Amino acid sequence: MGRFWTFLTYVHSAAGPTVMLLYPLYASVMAIESPSKLDDEQWLAYWILYSFITLVEILLQPILEWIPIWYSVKLAIVAWLVLPQFRGAAFIYEKLVRERVIKKYGAISNHVHKDKSPNGKSNGKSKGKKKFVDFITPKKSEHEAY
Repeated sequence: MGRFWTFLTYVHSAAGPTVMLLYPLYASVMAIESPSKLDDEQWLAYWILYSFITLVEILLQPILEWIPIWYSVKLAIVAWLVLPQFRGAAFIYEKLVRERVIKKYGAISNHVHKDKSPNGKSNGKSKGKKKFVDFITPKKSEHEAY
């Protein structure tokens, strides 16, 4: 019986990196190569949420180490986010991030699309933002090399 529990411990330890990193890495590469935009959204949302979970886990580490089932709970949550049957990452992104943050507060449109002040004149502050956005946005010729 001791060997069985040892085996289960190893399987449980290997399941985390496989479910949380290896499969999402493979699926992300396949999503980039596919013509569909739907799978791109799923995997971008997954990496956003996985980064958030990891950040929260780092910040709450002293508390989480007292919860013996935390790793199993995290594994179940990440499995729900990852598995294509559930599309949990896209669901969470759509329902929480897009509807509650972006649409409610206009988080993206206020920073990228406002070029003029309310009186219709261009202001220097938004010109700086536009220059920055132009700087970080790849040009068409840069994409052609790939």
